[in-house]
Amino acid sequence: MIKKILFSAALLTGLTHISSAQTTLKTGIWRGALITASANEIPFNFEVTNAGGKQELAIINSTEHFKVTDVTAKGDSVFIKMPLFDSEFRLKLNGNNLKGHYIRHLGDRDVPMDFTATAGTPWRFFKTPAKTAYNVSGRWSAIIGEGDGRDTTVGEFKQVGQKVTGTFLTTTGDYRFLEGTVSGDSLYLSCFDGGHAFLFTAKITDANTLTDGKFFSGLTGKDVWSAVRDENAKLPDAYSLTALKPGYKKLAFSFKDLTGKTVSLDDARFKNKVVIVQILGSWCPNCMDETAYMVNYYKKYQPRGVEVIGLAYERTTDFAKSQRALAQLKNRFDIKYPILITGYTSNKVETAKSLPMLTKVVGFPTTIIIDKAGDVRKIHTGFSGPGTGEHYTEFISEFEKLTDDLLAEK
Repeated sequence: MIKKILFSAALLTGLTHISSAQTTLKTGIWRGALITASANEIPFNFEVTNAGGKQELAIINSTEHFKVTDVTAKGDSVFIKMPLFDSEFRLKLNGNNLKGHYIRHLGDRDVPMDFTATAGTPWRFFKTPAKTAYNVSGRWSAIIGEGDGRDTTVGEFKQVGQKVTGTFLTTTGDYRFLEGTVSGDSLYLSCFDGGHAFLFTAKITDANTLTDGKFFSGLTGKDVWSAVRDENAKLPDAYSLTALKPGYKKLAFSFKDLTGKTVSLDDARFKNKVVIVQILGSWCPNCMDETAYMVNYYKKYQPRGVEVIGLAYERTTDFAKSQRALAQLKNRFDIKYPILITGYTSNKVETAKSLPMLTKVVGFPTTIIIDKAGDVRKIHTGFSGPGTGEHYTEFISEFEKLTDDLLAEK
């Protein structure tokens, strides 16, 4: 999963229903802002509309509208419980302004961020951005972090006028839907989707160089970054990062599903089947993107002899807490394949202990492809979601061709 994420999300276009006779939000576009510990704003927009006697809200990040369904209002208070990531907003409405907190419930503590929002504000960073001679559209070789924490990524941006959309691709996933602007000689990008809360800023030194980059994530995450234009920039092959240890051909595990029933790869339902093992966590936005895809993949391929198993690694070893979080995930995406609670945490060292035949677990999600003989054929690290455009469609094409080839084997 992407480094230094304090707010972990996938996700899908949708609407939020607010039911209250007392509290009415002004319809139209709002500007919301999460406030970091260093007093920087992570801005995003959302739209409020009236439909069927209820108000609806959609959080906007580029082409994605983020779906929430558990919103209540009482007097001047508005409570928004996010459908994933175990987080919520607790807000007060004062005229056309909302103020309060976004609260992330972690395994051992709560992490609140100050939040404000203003109605009738369609801009994200600036009402009137400064004129610019720069266009950052294209592919960039980007370094996020420094020292041992350096992460080589590929930035892909599209600029129309002064509006910029795009993402950063990494070896373990992507930063999903970023949106922002170029103002003068500066680039600004942000994202909030219930899992991510990101802010990127940088100086555009010239048409091919981004310097003095600052990256803020969640309440306290802070790092540096820089980039140079490179249309040939690419990442290592995602199938090359994790492997079986020498002497191993098969995967073995036995964990409980959400009902407490023990499920093993040795069970009859998986015999002589192509099996996809999805290493995931309910806290992981890239995992949510993969799950959204995998649900439809399963509908298409399960009748042809494919099974999928999700292995969940939560931020806590508490079975009941993990069960509640994963039940939300299961209901959100209408998952028909089994999700197993491993009892190991999302710490990659702990995750690797649960599957000792693997050399390592580099990131979330990791997808293991097993043939009809029960042998591991490939292991894919990370997931390039719909925010990556052609990379997403290329992955689907390659993954489904691999499935077809494995099904054709005798």
